[in-house]
Amino acid sequence: MQASIEQAKVEGADLVELCIDSMEFSHISEVDKLIQHPTLPAIVSYRLKSSRKSSDEACKNTCLQVLRRALDLDVEFVEMDYEVASDPLMSEIIYSRSNTKIIVSSYLNGGGKPTTEKLGDVIACMQATGADVMKLEIAVDSITDLAPVFEMLTHCQVPLIALAVGSRGLISQLLGPKFGGFLVYGSLGGKSVPGLPTLVSLKQVYQLEHINPDTKIFGLVSNPVGHSKGPILHNPAFRHTRFNGIYVPMLVDDVKEFFRTYSGTDFAGFSVGIPHKEPAVACCDEVHPLAKSIGAVNTIIRRPIDGKLVGYNTDCESAISAIEDALRERQGINGVASHTSPIAGKIFVLVGAGGAGRALAFGAKSRGARVIIFNRNYERAKALADAVSGEALHFEYLHEFFPEKGMILANASAIGMEPNSDQSPVPKVEALKAYELVFDAVYTPRNTRLLREAAEVGATVVSGVEMFIRQALGQFRLFTGGLAPEDFMRKLVLEQF
Repeated sequence: MQASIEQAKVEGADLVELCIDSMEFSHISEVDKLIQHPTLPAIVSYRLKSSRKSSDEACKNTCLQVLRRALDLDVEFVEMDYEVASDPLMSEIIYSRSNTKIIVSSYLNGGGKPTTEKLGDVIACMQATGADVMKLEIAVDSITDLAPVFEMLTHCQVPLIALAVGSRGLISQLLGPKFGGFLVYGSLGGKSVPGLPTLVSLKQVYQLEHINPDTKIFGLVSNPVGHSKGPILHNPAFRHTRFNGIYVPMLVDDVKEFFRTYSGTDFAGFSVGIPHKEPAVACCDEVHPLAKSIGAVNTIIRRPIDGKLVGYNTDCESAISAIEDALRERQGINGVASHTSPIAGKIFVLVGAGGAGRALAFGAKSRGARVIIFNRNYERAKALADAVSGEALHFEYLHEFFPEKGMILANASAIGMEPNSDQSPVPKVEALKAYELVFDAVYTPRNTRLLREAAEVGATVVSGVEMFIRQALGQFRLFTGGLAPEDFMRKLVLEQF
């Protein structure tokens, strides 16, 4: 445990929690050594629910012994379960303590969705124990379950910590300081713990010390969301431009319920990812004409003057302009110059008919390309092809489709995205020789299998990173209502990928 404390100090922790219930010790003196020589301020905790290896009575006695010793040694904080704090023996010790602050915690699991009434009752019970700080640890099934938690943080008269367990609870930590949370937790060593940001990301990416009640909330509404690089781009860009905002990943299952729940002006803007780009259109009060024609949004802004949700699509122009610029560079090298789109008249082979696929299809059509769509769900491909006067073919024929040389291939599906980076929508390298340019919207990894194999056969390749940068610049302008620091953001992304 001492090594973990040292690591926490190196990573920038202000405080460490010493979970004594997770230790194996034969005598209280072993605990003394740990408590007496911390290199950081500490919370000493002993959880009954995780330590019941012997009888309940024996566990409780050990718990009381450990916590009493921590209080005697004047550690900064002692955390105990509500059950322990309510014990008459512990109550006497709590009221006779000297400098130590008492954190009383309660774990809520099951019993339906948390409500402000239910949480208020639990908080009142904890407050009655004489707690200096209260802690709610809650199992959540949906990101929308956190709305009453944020309300409690805002209105609670006693310092409150809220920790939502599970991947859908991550924003309980990232947004805690905005709503008045007493502290937040982070995991050590970059270790992935559902519901917890890493300590390194808290210190380097989010820098929560800059967050205050006036901070505007932005985030990626997606499922999955773990692959997103948005936080490492938008948060530093906000600070660079001195814009008071935070950008967080939001793992959303039901997009309509999400926007119904988080309807306040604090939630100011959203990137929209898989699989919500099309359903999110119906959540908007207004939709930009381009996004409406595409039938998908990747950006939603809450308009400050009236709170209405306005949907946009920055995917379309970002992807198509990246492809055009790469083709112009290739043609410039070959001594061919043109002021018209280099896509015009070419066969544009598109893989995927979701939100990103729709953006690419409409963009390619607007430039005069002949759009051919492959999708595992043929009916979706056919519907999109009809919308852009293109053609739909069955997915299994993709590796056999090369009617002419000099085509463009665009992958707008998730094939090849981490953790399945060994996959490619065109697994037969021979088929790639028909393409002059290959674009992959996947940007994790940056250099996908598809792009590597296309480059090997001489095609110009365009990474999804370039599309990501361009669409993020467009989003940032919409988020802030101002200019985006393009050089800063581009450098940041290229350093991180």
